[in-house]
Amino acid sequence: MTDVKLDFRGFGYLARAATTGASATEPVVVLGGSSQDRFSWLRYERWLLPHTTVLTLELPGYGDADPLPLEYGMDFLADTVRHATEALSLGRVNVFGACFGASIALRFAQRHPGHIARLMLGGTAVEISPEYAAAAKRWRRMADDGRFDDMAQDMVEQFMAPPGHGVVRRQAAVARLMRQRFAGLTARELAMDITHHERLLTYPWSLPEPAVTAPVFVFTGEHDTITPPPVGRRVADALGARFTTVKESDHLVQIERDSDLADLMARFFTDQPLDGLPYLNPVEHFAGA
Repeated sequence: MTDVKLDFRGFGYLARAATTGASATEPVVVLGGSSQDRFSWLRYERWLLPHTTVLTLELPGYGDADPLPLEYGMDFLADTVRHATEALSLGRVNVFGACFGASIALRFAQRHPGHIARLMLGGTAVEISPEYAAAAKRWRRMADDGRFDDMAQDMVEQFMAPPGHGVVRRQAAVARLMRQRFAGLTARELAMDITHHERLLTYPWSLPEPAVTAPVFVFTGEHDTITPPPVGRRVADALGARFTTVKESDHLVQIERDSDLADLMARFFTDQPLDGLPYLNPVEHFAGA
């Protein structure tokens, strides 16, 4: 495992590269959501490394990377991903993007089609919902007023399914973890987190063109309320992708069902069948998939 410091157009960022030399498929690049850094996906390495190299990026605006002003949008972040793959001589890569990272991953696939082998998008959308836009503005006000505990509770309520919406694995434990995470943000982390949300309100989450030429797989939790299944299905339809929902999970699939999601990633990136898996609802195939 190696942490590499890189610089793109004056902004420093970090790449965590882990490898055992396995090469069953192209390297996997992991792009997480807001409030995540290169260590947020550590547990996935043990499941993916038997198949290939894993690269987790801490792009500008994340973790220990340089803060990224609001005037830089998804295109810049997608170009930074390209810069990382070229700087590390990875060639074509598989890309996994979750939530905010899914928007960057899609833009990367559209802008740099020659760099991508397969694309997997989780918890994604066509556009920002009015509910999320209202929540992001509310979080800014709460942060400005120093109401960090209230903001943490509000964030948990937005990102997780409400009680009674459906069975979610480890829901109470994950809710506690997320409240602690949001409430414990440093001033620097909080500023970057708020900028992430405002970036999503400033730039399109998804663009219909250019077309993605690589195979695409889209998923979300069956009880996701922030990017619900009908929204993910629209993304898959527009991309000619396959789509499914993960059972007993909401928007935080990567925490609630980590081993199952890692298995799904490994299967998709090595071209194994995805039908009939016990943790998935039926896989839907849209034109082109």
